[in-house]
Amino acid sequence: MPTKLLHLFLLLLTSSFLLAQPCREVVAFYPSWKWYDRGRLVNPSTIDYSKYTVINYAFFSPEKDGAISLFDPLADKTILLGKINEAAPKAYRKNKKIVSRWHVANTSLVNKAHQNGVKVLISIGGWTMSENFSIIAASEKKRQRFARNCGELIRIYNIDGIDIDWEYPGYKTQKGKAADKENFTLLIADIKRVFDILEKQSGKQLLLTADFGAGASHMANIEWEKVSPLLDHINIMTYDFYGSRPSRTNHHSPLYAPKRGVEGYDLDSSIRRLMATYHVPSYKINIGLAFFGRTQITKGKADIHVASYRKTDTKIFSKDKGTPNYYNISASINKFNYRWDEYAEVPYLKGKKSHTFVTFEDERSIKKKAQYILDNNLAGAIVWDITGDYFENKKHPGTIEKTPLATALKETLCQTEVVAYAERPSAGAALYSLPQYWSPITRKSFVPRMAYQSDIPKKFKRKLKKRRKKKHRRKKKKNRDIAPKRYFDGGW
Repeated sequence: MPTKLLHLFLLLLTSSFLLAQPCREVVAFYPSWKWYDRGRLVNPSTIDYSKYTVINYAFFSPEKDGAISLFDPLADKTILLGKINEAAPKAYRKNKKIVSRWHVANTSLVNKAHQNGVKVLISIGGWTMSENFSIIAASEKKRQRFARNCGELIRIYNIDGIDIDWEYPGYKTQKGKAADKENFTLLIADIKRVFDILEKQSGKQLLLTADFGAGASHMANIEWEKVSPLLDHINIMTYDFYGSRPSRTNHHSPLYAPKRGVEGYDLDSSIRRLMATYHVPSYKINIGLAFFGRTQITKGKADIHVASYRKTDTKIFSKDKGTPNYYNISASINKFNYRWDEYAEVPYLKGKKSHTFVTFEDERSIKKKAQYILDNNLAGAIVWDITGDYFENKKHPGTIEKTPLATALKETLCQTEVVAYAERPSAGAALYSLPQYWSPITRKSFVPRMAYQSDIPKKFKRKLKKRRKKKHRRKKKKNRDIAPKRYFDGGW
């Protein structure tokens, strides 16, 4: 091929990837329970894969013995393996057994994502299922079993890695202990060893990522100098700084420090602490973006930094139980006065006829944070959650009209040429003249999390209650440390 034609081909190839993928990492969390919303509007066939580089499927459950369980068999199997066909027995929908021939080929999230050059990870834990991590990490036997099971998940679902969403090591509210700090490192190291073996066996490069609290106390419970080299992405949950419980209203996802509030409760302070105090490399850090808002009922007129009743607005935002998705905030925007905080560089809403305060993200604040990623040479962003940004087309129900937040994120990330990545130790300068899509992740998480019990659908509350009862009964049995026979417990 003549040199000029070769250069033209490479230019077109590079341009096609620029159009297809964001120019930094965009890791979008897809919660299993959101699959049911709006008549299953956001599903593997309707997701706009061009807006993301990685999709984290949330969540699978870590068990006390080191095994890993599905949280919702119907959703988990349908989304990750494909639609269940007519040949499958009815009971198959609810049990944890896997039979590949009972799924329709090329209909899964994994298939669709891979066809569009997007990686898929399974995220394990989350706010409601992190209590067992401390027990697992404290035992060498259970850590190794857990690590093997992570490998089995990769084999069964053909995914590209695992995301550990332990909320949080050492956190007493979630039955954490002081020893979690060292044990978390051991757990990640065990998983990493399994991944190294799998990569050699299969030739497939895998991702190992983890999600961390943005607060100073949570960061202090991690051995960053040991953990950072083991992880491909370090996802910082820079939202939920303030929710519905504080006595005064404030931003739940501020870029910079608000005029009033707790020192360090903002994205910029968290990221600078991570890099300056713990020396975490910028190119591994993904900041958290919230595609949802928080509401509070105020004692007087709704405003920022005013007294509240510590209650959410479940009237205007009844569909979201007071924690509204962005598309529902937009649908009710006429009931509020819009304000922009020049200190925090995020918006908020004040009720016109109600005492409702809303803290949220919009296109303007998303662009500000995307520019922050570029300016500080960060890896990219994590999004909780993917569904909050999907607007249904009213004229054509069941179809997607737009994804404004993800679009604003991609447009900003791709406006600036990547130049500084040549400093990364794992690759040469030529590699990083291309978009972040070719970053170290190719060598190779509410997250994002459900922060309060009020956020959890009743269906899943009942499921968790039944699970706890079963665990209690198992405690009475002899040899309870022996792993129950699950379809992906061990295996090699």
